[in-house]
Amino acid sequence: MKALRNRFFGVLTALAASVAVLALAPAGAKAAQLIMLEQDGCHWCEVWNEEIGIAYPKTDEGKLAPLRRVDIHSPLPADLEGLKKANYTPTFVVWHNGREVDRLRGYPGGHFFWPMLQQMLAKIDKAETGTAETPGTAEPKS
Repeated sequence: MKALRNRFFGVLTALAASVAVLALAPAGAKAAQLIMLEQDGCHWCEVWNEEIGIAYPKTDEGKLAPLRRVDIHSPLPADLEGLKKANYTPTFVVWHNGREVDRLRGYPGGHFFWPMLQQMLAKIDKAETGTAETPGTAEPKS
């Protein structure tokens, strides 16, 4: 029962934060992307795909920042010039207007992923005004 209650409150928190993220997104802004740096055989990439990946495009976050997958062993596409590749997968990068806004190294689990992603997406507005924090601050605690 406790697990069900925790899951319910986690979903409720994620929904409330989604509304806040959309309110923070600048009107008329160019679309952001969520870049997923991944590699074949990555266990945590597979877990993310099962827990989040199927639903992600249907969420408010997925509409604000559509997912784009990039294999860390392949050359970067020209439009991602300047993106620092990762050695650790998965790594999630919020990319907006040709530059990195923030990144999350690793997959902390669904309960923590959504709030951390929402914090990252909230920085898009700050990136527009030039007041963004240094990318890479949304790192899960070990």
